[in-house]
Amino acid sequence: MLWRGRRQSDNIEDERSDSGGGGGLGGGGQFRVPIGGRTGGGGSILLVILVVLAGWYFGFDPSQILGGGDGGLLPGGGDQITETQDNGNAPANDEMKQFVATVLADTEDTWTGIFKSQGLTYEDPKLVLFSGQVRSACGFASAAAGPFYCPGDHKVYLDMTFFQQLDQQFGASGEFARAYVVAHEVGHHVQNLTGIMGKFNQMRQGMSEADANQLSVRIELQADCFAGVWAHFTQQKGILEQGDIESALNAAKQIGDDTLQKKMQGYVVPESFNHGTSQQRQTWLARGFKSGKLSDCNTMSGPI
Repeated sequence: MLWRGRRQSDNIEDERSDSGGGGGLGGGGQFRVPIGGRTGGGGSILLVILVVLAGWYFGFDPSQILGGGDGGLLPGGGDQITETQDNGNAPANDEMKQFVATVLADTEDTWTGIFKSQGLTYEDPKLVLFSGQVRSACGFASAAAGPFYCPGDHKVYLDMTFFQQLDQQFGASGEFARAYVVAHEVGHHVQNLTGIMGKFNQMRQGMSEADANQLSVRIELQADCFAGVWAHFTQQKGILEQGDIESALNAAKQIGDDTLQKKMQGYVVPESFNHGTSQQRQTWLARGFKSGKLSDCNTMSGPI
Protein backbone atom coordinates (compact mmCIF):
# COMPACT_ATOMS: atom_id res chain seq x y z
CA MET A 1 0.00 0.00 0.00
CA LEU A 2 1.55 3.28 -1.15
CA TRP A 3 0.62 5.39 1.85
CA ARG A 4 3.82 7.25 2.73
CA GLY A 5 3.93 10.92 1.84
CA ARG A 6 0.15 11.25 1.70
CA ARG A 7 -2.07 13.48 3.83
CA GLN A 8 -2.50 12.47 7.47
CA SER A 9 -5.69 13.13 9.40
CA ASP A 10 -5.75 15.59 12.27
CA ASN A 11 -8.58 13.60 13.86
CA ILE A 12 -6.29 11.31 15.84
CA GLU A 13 -6.48 11.39 19.62
CA ASP A 14 -3.45 9.63 21.09
CA GLU A 15 -4.30 8.48 24.61
CA ARG A 16 -1.73 5.71 24.83
CA SER A 17 0.22 7.44 27.58
CA ASP A 18 -2.97 7.98 29.60
CA SER A 19 -4.98 4.79 29.14
CA GLY A 20 -2.54 2.42 30.81
CA GLY A 21 -1.33 -0.96 29.61
CA GLY A 22 -2.16 -4.53 30.41
CA GLY A 23 -5.96 -4.53 30.40
CA GLY A 24 -7.38 -5.32 33.82
CA LEU A 25 -11.02 -5.26 32.74
CA GLY A 26 -11.30 -8.83 31.52
CA GLY A 27 -13.44 -9.40 28.45
CA GLY A 28 -14.96 -6.62 26.44
CA GLY A 29 -18.07 -8.48 25.33
CA GLN A 30 -20.45 -5.80 26.53
CA PHE A 31 -18.98 -3.43 23.98
CA ARG A 32 -19.45 -5.69 20.98
CA VAL A 33 -22.90 -4.75 19.72
CA PRO A 34 -24.81 -5.31 22.98
CA ILE A 35 -27.94 -7.43 22.81
CA GLY A 36 -31.38 -6.26 23.91
CA GLY A 37 -33.75 -8.03 26.28
CA ARG A 38 -34.76 -11.61 25.62
CA THR A 39 -38.41 -12.31 25.03
CA GLY A 40 -40.44 -14.88 23.18
CA GLY A 41 -41.55 -14.60 19.57
CA GLY A 42 -38.16 -13.37 18.38
CA GLY A 43 -38.40 -15.10 15.02
CA SER A 44 -41.61 -13.28 14.10
CA ILE A 45 -40.14 -9.99 15.25
CA LEU A 46 -37.08 -10.53 13.07
CA LEU A 47 -39.25 -11.29 10.05
CA VAL A 48 -41.21 -8.09 10.57
CA ILE A 49 -37.99 -6.14 10.96
CA LEU A 50 -36.54 -7.48 7.74
CA VAL A 51 -39.75 -6.71 5.87
CA VAL A 52 -39.69 -3.15 7.22
CA LEU A 53 -36.06 -2.76 6.26
CA ALA A 54 -36.74 -4.14 2.80
CA GLY A 55 -39.54 -1.60 2.36
CA TRP A 56 -37.36 1.18 3.69
CA TYR A 57 -34.65 0.06 1.26
CA PHE A 58 -31.07 1.11 1.59
CA GLY A 59 -30.45 4.83 1.49
CA PHE A 60 -29.50 7.94 3.38
CA ASP A 61 -31.67 9.33 6.14
CA PRO A 62 -29.70 11.95 8.03
CA SER A 63 -32.77 13.13 9.90
CA GLN A 64 -32.99 9.80 11.72
CA ILE A 65 -32.26 10.17 15.39
CA LEU A 66 -28.95 8.51 16.11
CA GLY A 67 -29.14 5.86 18.78
CA GLY A 68 -26.70 4.20 21.14
CA GLY A 69 -24.84 0.97 20.50
CA ASP A 70 -21.66 0.10 18.68
CA GLY A 71 -20.03 -2.15 16.21
CA GLY A 72 -16.64 -3.74 15.96
CA LEU A 73 -14.53 -5.84 13.66
CA LEU A 74 -14.41 -8.99 15.76
CA PRO A 75 -17.27 -11.17 16.90
CA GLY A 76 -17.87 -11.86 20.55
CA GLY A 77 -15.86 -10.28 23.31
CA GLY A 78 -12.51 -10.52 25.01
CA ASP A 79 -12.36 -14.31 24.75
CA GLN A 80 -11.67 -13.98 21.03
CA ILE A 81 -8.17 -12.55 21.30
CA THR A 82 -5.38 -12.34 23.82
CA GLU A 83 -3.36 -9.32 24.78
CA THR A 84 0.34 -8.98 24.07
CA GLN A 85 3.05 -7.78 26.40
CA ASP A 86 3.57 -4.58 24.44
CA ASN A 87 1.38 -1.93 26.00
CA GLY A 88 1.43 0.24 22.90
CA ASN A 89 3.13 3.22 24.51
CA ALA A 90 5.12 4.52 21.57
CA PRO A 91 6.49 7.90 20.52
CA ALA A 92 3.90 10.34 19.25
CA ASN A 93 5.46 10.27 15.78
CA ASP A 94 5.80 6.49 15.43
CA GLU A 95 5.32 5.01 11.98
CA MET A 96 2.23 2.98 12.80
CA LYS A 97 0.46 6.08 14.05
CA GLN A 98 1.37 7.80 10.80
CA PHE A 99 -0.04 4.84 8.90
CA VAL A 100 -3.34 4.93 10.77
CA ALA A 101 -3.58 8.71 10.35
CA THR A 102 -3.00 8.35 6.61
CA VAL A 103 -5.63 5.63 6.21
CA LEU A 104 -8.11 7.67 8.24
CA ALA A 105 -7.42 10.71 6.05
CA ASP A 106 -8.14 8.68 2.94
CA THR A 107 -11.45 7.46 4.38
CA GLU A 108 -12.31 11.09 5.13
CA ASP A 109 -11.65 12.10 1.54
CA THR A 110 -13.58 9.16 0.12
CA TRP A 111 -16.66 9.45 2.30
CA THR A 112 -16.74 13.24 1.99
CA GLY A 113 -16.96 12.78 -1.77
CA ILE A 114 -19.62 10.07 -1.54
CA PHE A 115 -21.77 12.09 0.85
CA LYS A 116 -21.40 15.22 -1.31
CA SER A 117 -22.66 13.26 -4.31
CA GLN A 118 -25.79 12.52 -2.26
CA GLY A 119 -26.23 16.15 -1.27
CA LEU A 120 -25.04 15.46 2.27
CA THR A 121 -22.17 16.59 4.49
CA TYR A 122 -19.83 14.00 5.94
CA GLU A 123 -18.78 14.43 9.56
CA ASP A 124 -15.28 13.11 10.20
CA PRO A 125 -15.00 10.67 13.09
CA LYS A 126 -12.24 10.84 15.66
CA LEU A 127 -9.88 7.89 16.04
CA VAL A 128 -8.60 7.27 19.55
CA LEU A 129 -5.36 5.35 20.01
CA PHE A 130 -5.23 3.69 23.41
CA SER A 131 -3.19 1.16 25.30
CA GLY A 132 -4.74 -1.60 27.37
CA GLN A 133 -8.03 0.00 28.29
CA VAL A 134 -10.02 3.12 27.58
CA ARG A 135 -13.18 4.94 28.59
CA SER A 136 -15.60 5.91 25.84
CA ALA A 137 -19.15 7.22 25.73
CA CYS A 138 -20.11 3.55 25.45
CA GLY A 139 -18.31 2.71 28.72
CA PHE A 140 -14.99 1.08 29.54
CA ALA A 141 -13.35 -1.26 27.04
CA SER A 142 -10.14 -3.26 27.11
CA ALA A 143 -7.73 -4.08 24.32
CA ALA A 144 -9.04 -7.65 24.48
CA ALA A 145 -12.29 -6.44 22.94
CA GLY A 146 -10.54 -5.47 19.72
CA PRO A 147 -11.11 -2.26 17.73
CA PHE A 148 -14.58 -0.76 18.05
CA TYR A 149 -16.74 2.21 17.15
CA CYS A 150 -18.82 4.11 19.69
CA PRO A 151 -21.79 5.97 18.18
CA GLY A 152 -22.26 7.93 21.39
CA ASP A 153 -19.15 10.02 20.73
CA HIS A 154 -18.59 9.30 17.02
CA LYS A 155 -15.15 7.82 17.74
CA VAL A 156 -13.22 4.77 16.60
CA TYR A 157 -11.09 3.15 19.31
CA LEU A 158 -7.95 1.22 18.48
CA ASP A 159 -5.19 -0.40 20.49
CA MET A 160 -2.55 -0.91 17.81
CA THR A 161 -1.27 -4.10 19.41
CA PHE A 162 -4.29 -5.60 17.64
CA PHE A 163 -2.31 -5.29 14.41
CA GLN A 164 0.31 -7.62 15.87
CA GLN A 165 -2.41 -10.08 16.83
CA LEU A 166 -3.94 -9.83 13.38
CA ASP A 167 -0.60 -10.88 11.92
CA GLN A 168 0.73 -13.32 14.50
CA GLN A 169 -2.42 -14.90 15.92
CA PHE A 170 -4.89 -14.70 13.06
CA GLY A 171 -2.48 -15.13 10.15
CA ALA A 172 -3.68 -11.95 8.46
CA SER A 173 -0.61 -9.93 7.56
CA GLY A 174 -0.15 -6.93 5.32
CA GLU A 175 -0.69 -3.19 5.53
CA PHE A 176 -3.98 -3.32 3.68
CA ALA A 177 -5.29 -5.91 6.11
CA ARG A 178 -4.67 -3.29 8.79
CA ALA A 179 -6.26 -0.60 6.66
CA TYR A 180 -9.34 -2.83 6.35
CA VAL A 181 -9.61 -2.83 10.16
CA VAL A 182 -9.80 0.96 10.21
CA ALA A 183 -12.13 1.14 7.19
CA HIS A 184 -14.55 -1.37 8.76
CA GLU A 185 -14.90 0.74 11.89
CA VAL A 186 -15.36 3.88 9.79
CA GLY A 187 -18.08 1.92 8.01
CA HIS A 188 -19.95 1.78 11.32
CA HIS A 189 -19.57 5.55 11.55
CA VAL A 190 -21.21 5.87 8.14
CA GLN A 191 -24.05 3.67 9.40
CA ASN A 192 -24.40 5.95 12.39
CA LEU A 193 -24.50 9.15 10.33
CA THR A 194 -27.09 7.75 7.92
CA GLY A 195 -29.41 6.45 10.64
CA ILE A 196 -28.85 2.77 9.91
CA MET A 197 -27.29 2.06 13.29
CA GLY A 198 -30.05 3.99 15.07
CA LYS A 199 -32.67 1.82 13.38
CA PHE A 200 -30.71 -1.30 14.32
CA ASN A 201 -30.53 -0.29 17.98
CA GLN A 202 -34.25 0.40 18.09
CA MET A 203 -35.18 -2.84 16.40
CA ARG A 204 -33.06 -5.16 18.48
CA GLN A 205 -34.76 -4.10 21.70
CA GLY A 206 -36.85 -6.94 23.07
CA MET A 207 -35.43 -9.49 20.66
CA SER A 208 -33.99 -12.82 21.71
CA GLU A 209 -30.21 -13.06 21.61
CA ALA A 210 -30.27 -15.40 18.62
CA ASP A 211 -32.51 -13.09 16.59
CA ALA A 212 -30.52 -10.01 17.56
CA ASN A 213 -27.36 -11.84 16.51
CA GLN A 214 -28.84 -12.44 13.06
CA LEU A 215 -29.59 -8.74 12.69
CA SER A 216 -26.12 -7.88 13.98
CA VAL A 217 -24.58 -10.05 11.26
CA ARG A 218 -26.32 -7.91 8.63
CA ILE A 219 -24.98 -4.72 10.23
CA GLU A 220 -21.43 -6.08 10.37
CA LEU A 221 -21.47 -7.36 6.80
CA GLN A 222 -22.63 -3.95 5.64
CA ALA A 223 -19.65 -2.36 7.41
CA ASP A 224 -17.44 -4.84 5.53
CA CYS A 225 -19.11 -3.80 2.27
CA PHE A 226 -18.59 -0.13 3.11
CA ALA A 227 -14.91 -0.90 3.70
CA GLY A 228 -14.89 -2.44 0.24
CA VAL A 229 -16.44 0.70 -1.24
CA TRP A 230 -13.63 2.73 0.30
CA ALA A 231 -11.07 0.26 -1.11
CA HIS A 232 -12.63 0.66 -4.56
CA PHE A 233 -11.89 4.39 -4.60
CA THR A 234 -8.50 3.87 -3.01
CA GLN A 235 -7.55 1.63 -5.91
CA GLN A 236 -8.65 4.33 -8.36
CA LYS A 237 -6.17 6.70 -6.71
CA GLY A 238 -3.34 4.29 -7.47
CA ILE A 239 -2.58 3.64 -3.80
CA LEU A 240 -3.04 -0.12 -3.83
CA GLU A 241 -0.22 -2.48 -4.71
CA GLN A 242 -0.37 -6.04 -5.97
CA GLY A 243 -1.70 -8.35 -3.27
CA ASP A 244 -3.29 -5.61 -1.16
CA ILE A 245 -6.94 -6.53 -1.70
CA GLU A 246 -6.04 -10.20 -1.25
CA SER A 247 -4.56 -9.42 2.17
CA ALA A 248 -7.77 -7.63 3.20
CA LEU A 249 -9.90 -10.54 1.96
CA ASN A 250 -7.71 -12.93 3.92
CA ALA A 251 -8.19 -10.82 7.04
CA ALA A 252 -11.97 -10.97 6.52
CA LYS A 253 -11.68 -14.75 6.24
CA GLN A 254 -9.56 -15.16 9.36
CA ILE A 255 -11.97 -13.19 11.56
CA GLY A 256 -15.17 -14.85 10.38
CA ASP A 257 -17.33 -16.26 13.18
CA ASP A 258 -17.00 -19.85 12.01
CA THR A 259 -13.23 -19.68 11.52
CA LEU A 260 -12.64 -18.09 14.93
CA GLN A 261 -14.93 -20.52 16.74
CA LYS A 262 -13.24 -23.51 15.12
CA LYS A 263 -9.86 -22.13 16.11
CA MET A 264 -10.84 -21.21 19.67
CA GLN A 265 -13.14 -24.06 20.66
CA GLY A 266 -13.00 -26.66 17.91
CA TYR A 267 -16.65 -26.36 16.85
CA VAL A 268 -19.12 -23.74 15.67
CA VAL A 269 -22.42 -22.50 17.11
CA PRO A 270 -24.18 -20.78 14.18
CA GLU A 271 -26.90 -19.18 16.32
CA SER A 272 -24.17 -17.30 18.20
CA PHE A 273 -22.70 -15.74 15.05
CA ASN A 274 -22.94 -11.95 15.20
CA HIS A 275 -20.45 -10.81 12.56
CA GLY A 276 -20.84 -13.33 9.74
CA THR A 277 -19.01 -16.35 8.43
CA SER A 278 -15.67 -16.08 6.69
CA GLN A 279 -17.34 -16.57 3.33
CA GLN A 280 -19.95 -13.91 4.04
CA ARG A 281 -17.38 -11.36 5.19
CA GLN A 282 -15.22 -11.94 2.14
CA THR A 283 -18.23 -11.81 -0.18
CA TRP A 284 -19.50 -8.45 1.07
CA LEU A 285 -16.04 -6.88 1.25
CA ALA A 286 -15.43 -8.00 -2.34
CA ARG A 287 -18.84 -6.75 -3.46
CA GLY A 288 -18.20 -3.23 -2.20
CA PHE A 289 -14.72 -3.27 -3.71
CA LYS A 290 -15.94 -4.41 -7.11
CA SER A 291 -18.75 -1.90 -7.57
CA GLY A 292 -17.94 1.06 -5.31
CA LYS A 293 -21.70 1.59 -4.96
CA LEU A 294 -23.50 1.95 -1.64
CA SER A 295 -26.62 0.51 -3.25
CA ASP A 296 -24.80 -2.80 -3.56
CA CYS A 297 -24.29 -2.87 0.22
CA ASN A 298 -27.91 -3.50 1.15
CA THR A 299 -27.45 -6.38 3.58
CA MET A 300 -30.73 -5.56 5.30
CA SER A 301 -32.96 -7.59 2.99
CA GLY A 302 -32.63 -10.78 1.05
CA PRO A 303 -30.09 -13.55 1.54
CA ILE A 304 -26.62 -12.77 2.84
